[in-house]
Amino acid sequence: MFRKIINLILFLPVSLFITSQKSTLSQTENYINEVIEEKKEKYAISYKDINNLILNNHEIKSLNEVVNSSSFNLSSKIAKRYPSIDLQANGLPKYVAGKTHNSNTPTTETSQFSANPSILIRWDVIEPLRASEIKVARDSYRIAKNNYDIKRKDLIQEAKNRYHKFKKSYQDIENKKFALELSNTSLNDAQSKFQAGIGTKFEVIEADAQLSRDKQALIEKKIEHKINKIALKEILNIKDDIEVAQDQKIIGFWNHDLYRNINEGLTKNLSLKNISLQKSINENQAKSFLNANKPIIYISNTFSSTFSKGDSIAANLDPTEFGSTYTNSISLNFSWNIFDGGQNKNSYKANMAQALSEDYSYKNLKNLLKKNISTSYLNLKLNEEKILSSIKEISSTKESLRLSRLRYDIGISTLKDVLVRQKELSNAKSKYVNAIYNYNLNLEELERLTFLEISDGCIKNEISKIDKKAICNIPK
Repeated sequence: MFRKIINLILFLPVSLFITSQKSTLSQTENYINEVIEEKKEKYAISYKDINNLILNNHEIKSLNEVVNSSSFNLSSKIAKRYPSIDLQANGLPKYVAGKTHNSNTPTTETSQFSANPSILIRWDVIEPLRASEIKVARDSYRIAKNNYDIKRKDLIQEAKNRYHKFKKSYQDIENKKFALELSNTSLNDAQSKFQAGIGTKFEVIEADAQLSRDKQALIEKKIEHKINKIALKEILNIKDDIEVAQDQKIIGFWNHDLYRNINEGLTKNLSLKNISLQKSINENQAKSFLNANKPIIYISNTFSSTFSKGDSIAANLDPTEFGSTYTNSISLNFSWNIFDGGQNKNSYKANMAQALSEDYSYKNLKNLLKKNISTSYLNLKLNEEKILSSIKEISSTKESLRLSRLRYDIGISTLKDVLVRQKELSNAKSKYVNAIYNYNLNLEELERLTFLEISDGCIKNEISKIDKKAICNIPK
């Protein structure tokens, strides 16, 4: 009886401390929930919607205008193949009035309206710069289109990564809620044993500290979930609140071997193609400097006319007088910039040197792509193993926790052992969530690097049968 009274006296301050801590944490959690709560109507998006929604991104729209600009510039250069027509009119109309007085001749006057329209037609038959300028403009247009596709695919990959991260953070919240429930159970067990006189105050404090840590971890995961939602909305340029399916699964399987990954990735890579196009641009610009010293031959046709009404330099003005004249001339013309002091020759060498540097850039990027593809492929295999091992670990730690609780309930183990097993189970669940998340990211990265598709089904061929057998059993 005396022991129960002592325990009651010891338990009272502990109970007051735990109650105050719970009240503080509850107020904090309510405040966080108010901050992260969304009031707007939610807009549901799925994984497949990202490819279309990314077109709302402002960076994509900006690059699309760059493509349009390059297209117009190409059309402008191609237009140099055709004749040009210039229309001029000196005075439309022009009125001249005046008087001329001379002591030896009669005084004359002028009062006349006139118009002098002319048309100049020019066609450059031989223009050495024209062909290279068109080639440069065409290559620039192709680079602009490739840059648009590169950025679009990069943004799609980034948006999908944020999508997976958003879903992962929800699973992290669920995991922390599960850990919180376990901590509540442990605290209740410790309090019950302490009140019954078979437990210690240290166990109650230890269980309450674990509960506080789990509550804080849950709040952090909720805030992280909100941040991930903001990041996903930003890249998709969505103003309303969004929601996605919260279940986390693998998005598919990778049924392509490493050799094919590297071969397809190098063949279809747009950045490598851009380097080749940039080399072509430098070479054509170099040719332009050499062609600048070649002659230009063009045909021109000039038609000019004059219409007038009134008199000009006459003793007696006749306002009804009118007249007209016209001339038309066709000529074959020739111009040649023979010497410029070596300026164009040196500019040619400079551009050829730049073209040569693109060869090294090409080889460097090729090696980098091989490394990235190989690394991503091996990381995918690693995360396959992590998924499988974490599933086994969850099963084992669940059983360990169950046995630890039974041992604690009958008094042959301590609460510390239960809390350790509890933490191990929470860590195992986190490992599984992270493994699924990283596996999906590796699939997205391989798809981006190799231009191959993620498969819905898992193919078990003779080569990959052992490796794929287990991962194929994971639900998609």
